[in-house]
Amino acid sequence: MIEPEIFLNFLKQRRSIRSFQEKKVPDKEINMILEAGQWAPSASNHQPWEFLVIRNKDIIIKLSNLARYGHFIKESSVLIAIVGKIQENPKWYVQDTSLASMNMMLMAWHLNIGTCWIGSLDREKAKELLKIKEGDFLLTILPFGYIKGDIPKKTYRKSLKEIIHEIN
Repeated sequence: MIEPEIFLNFLKQRRSIRSFQEKKVPDKEINMILEAGQWAPSASNHQPWEFLVIRNKDIIIKLSNLARYGHFIKESSVLIAIVGKIQENPKWYVQDTSLASMNMMLMAWHLNIGTCWIGSLDREKAKELLKIKEGDFLLTILPFGYIKGDIPKKTYRKSLKEIIHEIN
């Protein structure tokens, strides 16, 4: 097991990365990121997800144009689309796929690979481009790449006193 202080420090150091080197992320690292997603917890262990690995540069560029604040994803060498299989867990697919995406983001950070959550995305057009079934939910598309430039400084966090309220 990892020492708690080391793990907490690791979490505090993680950053969203929006600038990537022109260097391919090896399959071994991508597979580790995918496996981290595979091992995410899910309600009743339904695992209602599918991961689409996108390396085609034309598709990456088209997807970057569908991301309102994510045009930088065109710099990444690989994207992973996280798809929720609604039929497999209708009540919890959003939470389950969100957990999988965070596992992937943490594994990437551990491998010195940058990524950033893409929330503002024309999901319907992206689903069409990726040929995602109508009844499935496109949670996000995570870009992955080696960090270009300096790692962003830590961002402001509210104090624990501001966000914790004890109920006795």
